[in-house]
Amino acid sequence: MIALIDYGVGNLFSLISSFAAIGQEVTVTGDPEAVRRADKIILPGVGAFRDAIGLLRESGLDRAVTDAAKGGTPLLGICLGMQLLFDKSLEYGEYEGLHLIPGVVRPIRDVISPGLKIPHIGWNPLIMKQESPIFKYVKDGDCVYFVHSYYAADCGEYVTAAAEYGAELTASVQKELVFGCQFHPEKSGEIGLRMLRAFCEF
Repeated sequence: MIALIDYGVGNLFSLISSFAAIGQEVTVTGDPEAVRRADKIILPGVGAFRDAIGLLRESGLDRAVTDAAKGGTPLLGICLGMQLLFDKSLEYGEYEGLHLIPGVVRPIRDVISPGLKIPHIGWNPLIMKQESPIFKYVKDGDCVYFVHSYYAADCGEYVTAAAEYGAELTASVQKELVFGCQFHPEKSGEIGLRMLRAFCEF
């Protein structure tokens, strides 16, 4: 079972449609026990870090996700879902994350060129940094779709791909079987579907 976590801040319909397009069924759930039993886990997210981590903790899903990931269940965090994997975020304050990947989520305004629009919205080519099974069917220079104002920093050894937007920003990360992508595979056309297909093959 692929568990797609529903905690009130995810773009579930697009993800369900993307998995259906590659012949995979997902189970949408907000039940911590279902998450613990899953073969694979998808942690989506849009909006503010503080609200998202609060909802995960109120429901007990934070422990379910971390327990499953530490037990070896493949986990994919998408956009805000990726940011939640890190130690903390500096979005409108300082908030602890899930501590699954070392690093800090910081505002892109501090590193990008002056005059560039925030949020960063649009298609950017991936700059591959190291091999990752999630990119089995994806190559350097393939374009994916981003919407974000914050990025993962202080996590260099775990960065598998970056993207250029006035600075080199983290596009994807991996630590063991915990994966994250700042971009939206469900909005990235065939390239995104290839990435999801690779995740399903673990």
